[in-house]
Amino acid sequence: MSAGGERVGAADLFRAHARFVAGFLLRIGVPRGEVDDLVQEVFLTAHRKGGFEPGRAKATTWLCGIATRVWSNRARSMRRKPTEPLAPAEHAIASSQPDPEREVAAKRDLERLSRALDELDADHRPVFVLYELDGLSCAEIAEGLAVPVGTVYRRLHTARARVRAAYERGGAKRHVG
Repeated sequence: MSAGGERVGAADLFRAHARFVAGFLLRIGVPRGEVDDLVQEVFLTAHRKGGFEPGRAKATTWLCGIATRVWSNRARSMRRKPTEPLAPAEHAIASSQPDPEREVAAKRDLERLSRALDELDADHRPVFVLYELDGLSCAEIAEGLAVPVGTVYRRLHTARARVRAAYERGGAKRHVG
């Protein structure tokens, strides 16, 4: 890609990270039908910014920050909530011998988790996904999302509590009537 701190152009970024960005967008709740358009928008934004400058953050973290803002702007303008749960095939449990009961339970758990994640807003879901699913540090997330690290810690703490509560009640929002 790039050596010695040279900027990495959008075309090189796309070749190296488009699949990662698409997966990230799916995990933060983007409906499958919108992922391709948003991936394109992410890399157009990267191009407008003059590419990625190595050193401050990883390219993937920087792209996640762009993707989060692009999705947040799109969701705000469309005023619609993510409706598609995470695909169970992406999180299948490997087993040497299929166990139908275990597979059904795992699928049910993944659906509950997906519904719980759907309840997180655009500020909390990316932090949760980047930390818990992608294994990034809070400092890396803060850098990529351009927020203070304390904000990342607060959002992560809140997101964990919300996911836990939603998961325990089955991932369905409680309506107070």
